[in-house]
Amino acid sequence: MKYKILFAISCSAIVMIACQKVPITGRKQVSLIPESEMIGMSLTSYSEFLAKNPAVAESDANAKMISRIGTEMQKAVETFMAEKGLSSRLEGYKWEFHMVNENAVNAWCMPGGKVVVYSGLLPVTQTEPALACVMGHEIAHAVARHGNERMSQGLLVQAGGAALSVALSQKPQLTQDLFLQSYGLTSQLGMLKYSRTHESEADKMGLVFMAIAGYDPTEAVAFWERMEKASGGNKPLEMLSTHPSDATRIADIKAFLPEAMKYYKKK
Repeated sequence: MKYKILFAISCSAIVMIACQKVPITGRKQVSLIPESEMIGMSLTSYSEFLAKNPAVAESDANAKMISRIGTEMQKAVETFMAEKGLSSRLEGYKWEFHMVNENAVNAWCMPGGKVVVYSGLLPVTQTEPALACVMGHEIAHAVARHGNERMSQGLLVQAGGAALSVALSQKPQLTQDLFLQSYGLTSQLGMLKYSRTHESEADKMGLVFMAIAGYDPTEAVAFWERMEKASGGNKPLEMLSTHPSDATRIADIKAFLPEAMKYYKKK
């Protein structure tokens, strides 16, 4: 019983020390893994992905567009974080923006600012503001450290209460597996396995980032309406999915738009 009590106290202490607040939403989260560790693991997965899925040449018109929008979003994120005194959250970031030829309607951003857009997304985004919306959303996942949060939850469950340092140094396979699971890399690279809370949070943060970059946040509504049509009604019920339903997502975005518009300055 004594050991159980000590274990519970230790876990509580770890959670209190590691508790942070997500930018913009202010939600409290627990991130137990050093972000430098997350960035290191992401670089490995990112390099392995590009080795199997070469990026489209930088001279390609769409690749140029993605790089340009990405750079604008990067500046917007850095500006916002600096103004809020949160630049330390971007420590270790070395941004890259690439497109790969893949029919999936998808994009992702790894910790450290490694962004990949699949060519299959462009027929749905159609406009630059819509693409900025998607890229802002994916970047928001990384800035909010949602992957770290999911991995931390997994460590608390699967590491059996082992000290974090022990889990990271003596159980490298466990931490690597948790990283892959947190990002959905065990099935299809880039299909991030985030919770509905994380998705909604990334929507809000992404709207602010695209607004600062000079893209009209109201364009997000039209994009998600197109996504709803593109799905053809084949998505699972919201209660069975980790993502909000399109209807819920659109309603939440509309509700948050007045806040996002405060940051918007037309180019």
